[in-house]
Amino acid sequence: MEYNYFELREKPELKDIAAEWFHQKWGVPKEAYLECMDEYLNKETENGWYLCMFGNQIVGGMGVIDNDFHDRKDLAPNVCAVYTEEAHRGKGIAGELLNLVVDDMKKKGVSPLYLVTDHTGFYERYGWEFFCMAQGDDEPEQTRLYIHR
Repeated sequence: MEYNYFELREKPELKDIAAEWFHQKWGVPKEAYLECMDEYLNKETENGWYLCMFGNQIVGGMGVIDNDFHDRKDLAPNVCAVYTEEAHRGKGIAGELLNLVVDDMKKKGVSPLYLVTDHTGFYERYGWEFFCMAQGDDEPEQTRLYIHR
């Protein structure tokens, strides 16, 4: 078996499964994911959702939303909900998805992209640069905000 990467518009029938998967990983209500995914699938926004599957299982995913729960509302859109299943980490899945997101959004005329993370060193490998610190909603500490131009 091999990894299969795609954006949700290619397989809209996976919307409900994907929303549940993201909910389980991040604790954000499934309905919030469904709302964003519906806007994307109905072409109300170009902020997409991207998945990696191994067989019939989602093993990685991420989305693009206007703001990823931080105080820099002027820095949009944001890559969000970046996650790879633990058993599949270290195989380039997140990097492949990041490249897919950047390429897809650039084709749509959307650049730059932003993301917030506590990780250091990972995103730089894929062309992301530290941009500034941002205050996360309901977070005691500031977090790192990156840009991809």
